[in-house]
Amino acid sequence: MKINKNIIKELNDYLEEFNLTEIEYTEKDVKVKVSKSRISKNTEAIAPAIDRKIVKEEVSIDNFKKITSPIIGTAYLAPEPGGKKFIEIGQKIKKGDTVMIVEAMKTMNHVPSPLDGIVKEISVEDGQPVEFGQTIATID
Repeated sequence: MKINKNIIKELNDYLEEFNLTEIEYTEKDVKVKVSKSRISKNTEAIAPAIDRKIVKEEVSIDNFKKITSPIIGTAYLAPEPGGKKFIEIGQKIKKGDTVMIVEAMKTMNHVPSPLDGIVKEISVEDGQPVEFGQTIATID
C-alpha cells in the first residue's frame, strides 16, 4: 500500500488554516490521521504575555506611576451624577482607594489605586469611554 503524500500535506495545511490540533481522513481502506502537538501552541501563547508585561514596565520611565483601566467601558469620576469625585489633583490616596468607576455592560467596576501616592493627573473626563490599558490617572 502506498500513502499519498499530497493527502498528508493537504491535511497538514487544514490544521494550520483552521487552527486544529488533529484531523482524520478516511477513503475506502485507507485511514490517515494527522495531529499536532499542543505543547508548541502553549509556548507560543505564553511568549506574547511575557513580552506584554515587559512593555508595561518600560512605559513608566518617569517617577510617576500610571493607573490604567482594567476593562473597556465608561469612566465615572464620582459615585453618582453631581456627587463628590473619588479623587482630585493633589489629593493623597492610599493603596486600595477607589480612583474611579468604569461601567461596562451595566456593571459598575470600582478601580482601586495600586499604591499610595499623590494624584498628579486625571487623564479622563467624567462619562468618557475608556479602553483596556488606557491611562486614567497618574500618581507620584
